Amino acid sequence: MSGKKKVAVIFGGMSFEHEVSRFSAKSVLDNMDKEKYDITVIGITKDGRWLKYDGPTALIASGEWLRLAEESGKASIQLPERASVTATEIIPKGPSINGRFDVVFPILHGINGEDGTVQGFLELTGIPYVGCGVLSSALAMDKGYAKKVLEMEGIPQAAYLIINKKEYEKDSVKTIEMIEQKFGYPCFVKPCNAGSSVGVTKAHDRNELIQALEVASRYDRRILVEEFIDGREVECAVLGNDDPIASTVGEIIPCNEFYDYHAKYSDESTSEIRIPADLPQETIEKVRSLAVKAFKALDCSGLSRIDFFVRRDTGEVILNEINTMPGFTKISMYPKLWEASGIPYSELIDRLIELAIERYNNNTKALEL
Repeated sequence: MSGKKKVAVIFGGMSFEHEVSRFSAKSVLDNMDKEKYDITVIGITKDGRWLKYDGPTALIASGEWLRLAEESGKASIQLPERASVTATEIIPKGPSINGRFDVVFPILHGINGEDGTVQGFLELTGIPYVGCGVLSSALAMDKGYAKKVLEMEGIPQAAYLIINKKEYEKDSVKTIEMIEQKFGYPCFVKPCNAGSSVGVTKAHDRNELIQALEVASRYDRRILVEEFIDGREVECAVLGNDDPIASTVGEIIPCNEFYDYHAKYSDESTSEIRIPADLPQETIEKVRSLAVKAFKALDCSGLSRIDFFVRRDTGEVILNEINTMPGFTKISMYPKLWEASGIPYSELIDRLIELAIERYNNNTKALEL
Protein backbone atom coordinates (compact mmCIF):
# COMPACT_ATOMS: atom_id res chain seq x y z
CA MET A 1 0.00 0.00 0.00
CA SER A 2 1.40 3.39 -1.03
CA GLY A 3 2.24 5.89 1.66
CA LYS A 4 1.96 8.76 -0.80
CA LYS A 5 -0.51 11.56 -0.22
CA LYS A 6 -3.23 11.72 -2.83
CA VAL A 7 -3.19 15.24 -4.25
CA ALA A 8 -5.56 16.69 -6.84
CA VAL A 9 -4.12 19.63 -8.77
CA ILE A 10 -6.79 21.79 -10.40
CA PHE A 11 -5.95 24.37 -13.08
CA GLY A 12 -7.58 26.50 -15.77
CA GLY A 13 -11.00 27.83 -14.84
CA MET A 14 -13.60 30.23 -16.18
CA SER A 15 -11.42 33.27 -15.72
CA PHE A 16 -9.57 35.92 -17.71
CA GLU A 17 -6.47 34.40 -16.12
CA HIS A 18 -7.10 30.90 -17.48
CA GLU A 19 -3.82 30.88 -19.43
CA VAL A 20 -1.74 32.05 -16.47
CA SER A 21 -3.26 29.26 -14.38
CA ARG A 22 -2.06 26.73 -16.95
CA PHE A 23 1.51 28.04 -16.77
CA SER A 24 1.37 28.07 -12.96
CA ALA A 25 0.08 24.48 -12.89
CA LYS A 26 2.87 23.27 -15.18
CA SER A 27 5.50 24.79 -12.87
CA VAL A 28 3.91 23.32 -9.74
CA LEU A 29 3.54 19.86 -11.27
CA ASP A 30 7.13 19.91 -12.55
CA ASN A 31 8.34 20.67 -9.02
CA MET A 32 6.13 18.27 -7.03
CA ASP A 33 7.98 15.32 -5.53
CA LYS A 34 6.53 12.28 -7.28
CA GLU A 35 7.96 10.06 -4.52
CA LYS A 36 5.73 11.84 -1.96
CA TYR A 37 2.55 12.45 -3.91
CA ASP A 38 0.08 10.45 -5.96
CA ILE A 39 -1.06 13.24 -8.26
CA THR A 40 -4.34 13.58 -10.13
CA VAL A 41 -4.55 16.49 -12.56
CA ILE A 42 -7.90 18.16 -13.30
CA GLY A 43 -8.34 20.92 -15.84
CA ILE A 44 -11.34 23.25 -15.87
CA THR A 45 -12.16 24.44 -19.37
CA LYS A 46 -13.18 28.00 -20.18
CA ASP A 47 -16.77 26.81 -20.51
CA GLY A 48 -16.71 25.16 -17.08
CA ARG A 49 -16.11 21.47 -17.77
CA TRP A 50 -13.90 19.56 -15.33
CA LEU A 51 -11.67 17.06 -17.15
CA LYS A 52 -9.09 14.61 -15.87
CA TYR A 53 -5.73 14.92 -17.63
CA ASP A 54 -2.97 12.28 -17.70
CA GLY A 55 -0.61 13.73 -20.31
CA PRO A 56 2.65 15.70 -20.33
CA THR A 57 2.78 18.93 -18.32
CA ALA A 58 4.18 20.80 -21.32
CA LEU A 59 0.82 20.41 -23.05
CA ILE A 60 -0.92 22.09 -20.12
CA ALA A 61 1.04 25.28 -20.75
CA SER A 62 0.45 25.17 -24.52
CA GLY A 63 -3.27 24.46 -24.16
CA GLU A 64 -3.05 21.17 -26.07
CA TRP A 65 -4.04 19.28 -22.91
CA LEU A 66 -7.70 19.91 -23.69
CA ARG A 67 -7.69 17.87 -26.90
CA LEU A 68 -6.05 14.90 -25.16
CA ALA A 69 -8.40 15.11 -22.18
CA GLU A 70 -11.47 15.22 -24.41
CA GLU A 71 -10.23 12.29 -26.46
CA SER A 72 -9.67 10.20 -23.33
CA GLY A 73 -13.26 10.79 -22.17
CA LYS A 74 -12.22 10.83 -18.50
CA ALA A 75 -14.56 13.43 -17.05
CA SER A 76 -13.58 14.02 -13.46
CA ILE A 77 -16.81 15.61 -12.23
CA GLN A 78 -20.12 15.76 -14.04
CA LEU A 79 -21.60 19.05 -12.87
CA PRO A 80 -25.21 20.12 -13.55
CA GLU A 81 -25.87 22.39 -16.49
CA ARG A 82 -25.43 26.03 -15.44
CA ALA A 83 -28.79 27.10 -16.90
CA SER A 84 -30.93 24.34 -15.37
CA VAL A 85 -29.82 23.48 -11.86
CA THR A 86 -32.39 21.82 -9.62
CA ALA A 87 -32.00 20.54 -6.08
CA THR A 88 -31.82 16.92 -7.27
CA GLU A 89 -29.03 17.76 -9.73
CA ILE A 90 -26.59 19.04 -7.12
CA ILE A 91 -25.29 15.50 -6.54
CA PRO A 92 -22.82 14.85 -9.37
CA LYS A 93 -23.82 12.27 -11.96
CA GLY A 94 -21.82 10.32 -14.50
CA PRO A 95 -18.14 9.27 -14.38
CA SER A 96 -16.05 10.49 -11.49
CA ILE A 97 -12.54 10.08 -10.15
CA ASN A 98 -12.33 7.08 -7.83
CA GLY A 99 -11.07 7.48 -4.31
CA ARG A 100 -10.76 10.31 -1.85
CA PHE A 101 -8.02 12.93 -2.00
CA ASP A 102 -5.86 13.87 0.96
CA VAL A 103 -5.62 17.45 -0.31
CA VAL A 104 -6.61 19.58 -3.30
CA PHE A 105 -4.28 22.22 -4.77
CA PRO A 106 -6.51 24.67 -6.70
CA ILE A 107 -4.05 26.57 -8.88
CA LEU A 108 -6.76 28.93 -10.10
CA HIS A 109 -6.33 32.66 -10.58
CA GLY A 110 -9.01 35.33 -10.74
CA ILE A 111 -12.78 35.02 -10.69
CA ASN A 112 -14.44 31.61 -10.46
CA GLY A 113 -11.36 30.20 -8.80
CA GLU A 114 -9.50 32.55 -6.46
CA ASP A 115 -12.57 34.43 -5.26
CA GLY A 116 -14.05 31.96 -2.76
CA THR A 117 -16.33 30.14 -5.22
CA VAL A 118 -14.18 27.04 -5.70
CA GLN A 119 -13.12 27.27 -2.06
CA GLY A 120 -16.79 27.01 -1.05
CA PHE A 121 -17.22 23.99 -3.29
CA LEU A 122 -14.16 22.34 -1.72
CA GLU A 123 -15.46 23.10 1.77
CA LEU A 124 -18.58 21.12 0.88
CA THR A 125 -16.46 18.16 -0.25
CA GLY A 126 -14.80 17.98 3.17
CA ILE A 127 -11.33 17.73 1.62
CA PRO A 128 -8.38 19.93 2.70
CA TYR A 129 -7.26 22.44 0.07
CA VAL A 130 -4.26 24.70 -0.37
CA GLY A 131 -4.78 28.40 0.17
CA CYS A 132 -7.15 30.84 1.77
CA GLY A 133 -10.69 30.04 2.88
CA VAL A 134 -13.97 31.30 1.47
CA LEU A 135 -14.16 34.65 3.27
CA SER A 136 -10.53 35.70 2.88
CA SER A 137 -10.49 34.65 -0.78
CA ALA A 138 -13.63 36.65 -1.51
CA LEU A 139 -12.42 39.70 0.43
CA ALA A 140 -9.01 39.80 -1.21
CA MET A 141 -10.52 39.40 -4.68
CA ASP A 142 -12.84 42.37 -4.14
CA LYS A 143 -10.40 45.28 -3.97
CA GLY A 144 -13.07 47.64 -2.65
CA TYR A 145 -14.05 45.56 0.38
CA ALA A 146 -10.44 44.58 1.03
CA LYS A 147 -9.59 48.27 1.27
CA LYS A 148 -12.38 48.86 3.78
CA VAL A 149 -11.16 46.06 6.06
CA LEU A 150 -7.50 47.07 5.79
CA GLU A 151 -8.47 50.69 6.44
CA MET A 152 -10.12 49.67 9.71
CA GLU A 153 -6.88 47.90 10.66
CA GLY A 154 -4.91 51.11 10.13
CA ILE A 155 -2.87 49.78 7.22
CA PRO A 156 -1.70 52.64 4.95
CA GLN A 157 -3.18 52.59 1.43
CA ALA A 158 -3.75 54.90 -1.50
CA ALA A 159 -6.80 57.16 -1.25
CA TYR A 160 -9.71 55.67 -3.16
CA LEU A 161 -13.30 55.95 -4.36
CA ILE A 162 -15.71 53.16 -5.24
CA ILE A 163 -17.92 54.00 -8.21
CA ASN A 164 -21.14 52.13 -9.02
CA LYS A 165 -21.51 51.56 -12.77
CA LYS A 166 -25.21 52.49 -12.75
CA GLU A 167 -24.54 55.72 -10.86
CA TYR A 168 -21.78 56.60 -13.31
CA GLU A 169 -24.05 55.98 -16.27
CA LYS A 170 -26.79 58.09 -14.66
CA ASP A 171 -24.54 61.14 -14.22
CA SER A 172 -21.11 60.60 -15.77
CA VAL A 173 -20.14 64.28 -15.61
CA LYS A 174 -20.74 64.46 -11.86
CA THR A 175 -18.70 61.27 -11.30
CA ILE A 176 -15.80 62.46 -13.43
CA GLU A 177 -15.70 65.85 -11.70
CA MET A 178 -15.74 64.11 -8.30
CA ILE A 179 -12.77 61.95 -9.32
CA GLU A 180 -10.86 64.93 -10.70
CA GLN A 181 -11.50 66.95 -7.56
CA LYS A 182 -10.33 64.15 -5.25
CA PHE A 183 -7.33 62.82 -7.20
CA GLY A 184 -6.44 64.91 -10.21
CA TYR A 185 -4.25 63.20 -12.80
CA PRO A 186 -2.83 60.68 -13.20
CA CYS A 187 -5.05 58.22 -11.32
CA PHE A 188 -5.67 54.50 -11.50
CA VAL A 189 -8.96 52.85 -12.45
CA LYS A 190 -9.67 49.18 -11.70
CA PRO A 191 -12.60 46.79 -11.58
CA CYS A 192 -13.28 46.06 -7.90
CA ASN A 193 -13.73 42.34 -8.42
CA ALA A 194 -11.25 41.00 -10.95
CA GLY A 195 -7.92 39.25 -11.07
CA SER A 196 -4.41 40.58 -10.90
CA SER A 197 -4.01 43.69 -13.10
CA VAL A 198 -7.03 42.72 -15.23
CA GLY A 199 -8.84 45.81 -16.54
CA VAL A 200 -6.44 48.22 -14.78
CA THR A 201 -5.73 51.55 -16.49
CA LYS A 202 -3.63 54.58 -15.62
CA ALA A 203 -5.56 57.69 -16.70
CA HIS A 204 -3.57 60.85 -17.48
CA ASP A 205 -6.45 63.11 -18.51
CA ARG A 206 -10.23 63.26 -18.78
CA ASN A 207 -10.43 61.38 -22.06
CA GLU A 208 -8.31 58.55 -20.70
CA LEU A 209 -10.38 58.52 -17.50
CA ILE A 210 -13.59 58.05 -19.51
CA GLN A 211 -11.97 55.20 -21.44
CA ALA A 212 -10.60 53.66 -18.21
CA LEU A 213 -14.04 53.68 -16.59
CA GLU A 214 -15.46 51.99 -19.67
CA VAL A 215 -12.77 49.29 -19.58
CA ALA A 216 -13.20 48.60 -15.86
CA SER A 217 -16.99 48.43 -16.18
CA ARG A 218 -16.65 45.51 -18.61
CA TYR A 219 -15.33 43.38 -15.78
CA ASP A 220 -17.42 44.48 -12.81
CA ARG A 221 -20.35 46.73 -11.89
CA ARG A 222 -18.23 48.35 -9.15
CA ILE A 223 -15.16 50.37 -10.09
CA LEU A 224 -12.24 51.36 -7.88
CA VAL A 225 -10.46 54.65 -8.54
CA GLU A 226 -7.20 55.33 -6.68
CA GLU A 227 -4.78 58.17 -6.33
CA PHE A 228 -1.49 57.80 -8.16
CA ILE A 229 1.40 56.88 -5.85
CA ASP A 230 4.84 57.90 -7.11
CA GLY A 231 6.56 54.91 -5.63
CA ARG A 232 8.73 51.88 -6.18
CA GLU A 233 6.74 48.67 -6.62
CA VAL A 234 7.72 45.94 -4.16
CA GLU A 235 6.26 42.57 -3.20
CA CYS A 236 6.40 40.27 -0.20
CA ALA A 237 5.33 36.63 0.08
CA VAL A 238 3.55 35.32 3.19
CA LEU A 239 3.35 31.67 4.23
CA GLY A 240 1.49 30.08 7.13
CA ASN A 241 -1.80 29.83 8.98
CA ASP A 242 -2.13 31.30 12.47
CA ASP A 243 1.58 32.19 12.73
CA PRO A 244 2.50 33.34 9.22
CA ILE A 245 6.00 34.31 8.16
CA ALA A 246 7.10 36.84 5.55
CA SER A 247 9.74 36.37 2.87
CA THR A 248 12.37 38.86 1.88
CA VAL A 249 11.15 41.77 -0.26
CA GLY A 250 11.49 41.96 -4.03
CA GLU A 251 11.29 45.01 -6.26
CA ILE A 252 9.71 45.22 -9.69
CA ILE A 253 11.18 47.53 -12.32
CA PRO A 254 8.25 47.39 -14.79
CA CYS A 255 8.85 47.35 -18.52
CA ASN A 256 5.65 49.36 -18.98
CA GLU A 257 4.46 52.50 -17.23
CA PHE A 258 3.17 50.29 -14.42
CA TYR A 259 3.32 46.57 -13.61
CA ASP A 260 0.38 45.51 -15.78
CA TYR A 261 -0.87 42.06 -16.82
CA HIS A 262 1.61 41.70 -19.70
CA ALA A 263 4.53 42.76 -17.54
CA LYS A 264 3.60 40.21 -14.86
CA TYR A 265 2.98 37.13 -16.94
CA SER A 266 4.46 37.36 -20.43
CA ASP A 267 7.73 35.57 -21.21
CA GLU A 268 8.49 38.50 -23.53
CA SER A 269 8.27 40.92 -20.61
CA THR A 270 11.45 42.92 -20.01
CA SER A 271 10.46 43.89 -16.49
CA GLU A 272 13.36 43.57 -14.06
CA ILE A 273 13.09 41.79 -10.72
CA ARG A 274 15.46 42.59 -7.88
CA ILE A 275 15.53 40.17 -4.95
CA PRO A 276 16.18 41.38 -2.36
CA ALA A 277 15.02 44.90 -3.09
CA ASP A 278 17.64 47.63 -2.83
CA LEU A 279 15.95 49.32 0.11
CA PRO A 280 17.03 50.30 3.63
CA GLN A 281 16.69 47.38 6.04
CA GLU A 282 14.22 49.41 8.09
CA THR A 283 11.95 49.75 5.04
CA ILE A 284 12.23 46.03 4.23
CA GLU A 285 11.21 45.13 7.78
CA LYS A 286 8.29 47.57 7.58
CA VAL A 287 7.06 45.90 4.38
CA ARG A 288 7.38 42.45 5.94
CA SER A 289 5.55 43.53 9.09
CA LEU A 290 2.68 45.12 7.16
CA ALA A 291 2.45 42.05 4.90
CA VAL A 292 1.85 39.79 7.90
CA LYS A 293 -0.58 42.30 9.43
CA ALA A 294 -2.62 42.46 6.20
CA PHE A 295 -2.57 38.66 5.88
CA LYS A 296 -4.04 38.34 9.37
CA ALA A 297 -6.50 41.21 8.86
CA LEU A 298 -8.19 39.33 6.00
CA ASP A 299 -7.90 36.01 7.89
CA CYS A 300 -5.75 34.53 5.13
CA SER A 301 -4.25 31.06 5.37
CA GLY A 302 -1.64 29.09 3.50
CA LEU A 303 -0.25 31.74 1.21
CA SER A 304 -0.62 35.21 -0.22
CA ARG A 305 1.53 37.68 -2.08
CA ILE A 306 1.22 41.24 -0.76
CA ASP A 307 2.08 44.13 -3.10
CA PHE A 308 3.25 47.54 -1.89
CA PHE A 309 4.51 50.92 -3.02
CA VAL A 310 7.42 52.68 -1.34
CA ARG A 311 7.04 56.43 -1.88
CA ARG A 312 10.06 57.87 -3.65
CA ASP A 313 10.00 61.15 -1.72
CA THR A 314 9.30 60.02 1.86
CA GLY A 315 9.98 56.27 1.88
CA GLU A 316 6.48 55.61 3.28
CA VAL A 317 5.20 52.08 2.69
CA ILE A 318 1.74 51.90 1.07
CA LEU A 319 -0.17 48.63 0.58
CA ASN A 320 -1.41 48.09 -2.97
CA GLU A 321 -3.22 44.72 -3.00
CA ILE A 322 -3.31 41.13 -1.76
CA ASN A 323 -3.26 38.08 -4.02
CA THR A 324 -4.44 34.89 -2.32
CA MET A 325 -3.35 32.53 -5.12
CA PRO A 326 -0.40 34.32 -6.70
CA GLY A 327 1.23 33.16 -9.90
CA PHE A 328 3.48 30.11 -9.74
CA THR A 329 4.98 30.44 -13.22
CA LYS A 330 8.73 30.27 -13.81
CA ILE A 331 8.90 34.08 -13.67
CA SER A 332 6.49 34.55 -10.74
CA MET A 333 7.55 36.46 -7.66
CA TYR A 334 5.97 34.22 -4.99
CA PRO A 335 8.22 31.17 -5.47
CA LYS A 336 11.20 33.39 -6.32
CA LEU A 337 10.85 35.33 -3.06
CA TRP A 338 10.75 32.14 -1.01
CA GLU A 339 13.67 30.64 -2.90
CA ALA A 340 15.68 33.76 -2.04
CA SER A 341 14.51 33.34 1.58
CA GLY A 342 15.81 29.78 1.81
CA ILE A 343 12.76 27.71 0.80
CA PRO A 344 13.21 26.05 -2.62
CA TYR A 345 10.22 25.48 -4.90
CA SER A 346 9.66 21.78 -4.06
CA GLU A 347 9.86 22.42 -0.32
CA LEU A 348 7.45 25.34 -0.70
CA ILE A 349 4.89 22.98 -2.26
CA ASP A 350 5.39 20.53 0.62
CA ARG A 351 4.78 23.28 3.16
CA LEU A 352 1.64 24.50 1.41
CA ILE A 353 0.19 20.99 1.41
CA GLU A 354 1.05 20.55 5.10
CA LEU A 355 -0.58 23.90 5.90
CA ALA A 356 -3.74 22.88 4.03
CA ILE A 357 -4.05 19.71 6.11
CA GLU A 358 -3.23 21.60 9.32
CA ARG A 359 -5.94 24.19 8.64
CA TYR A 360 -8.50 21.48 7.84
CA ASN A 361 -7.67 19.53 11.02
CA ASN A 362 -7.87 22.65 13.18
CA ASN A 363 -11.23 23.63 11.69
CA THR A 364 -12.56 20.10 12.13
CA LYS A 365 -11.54 20.06 15.80
CA ALA A 366 -13.23 23.44 16.33
CA LEU A 367 -16.48 22.10 14.88
CA GLU A 368 -16.35 19.12 17.26
CA LEU A 369 -16.10 21.28 20.37
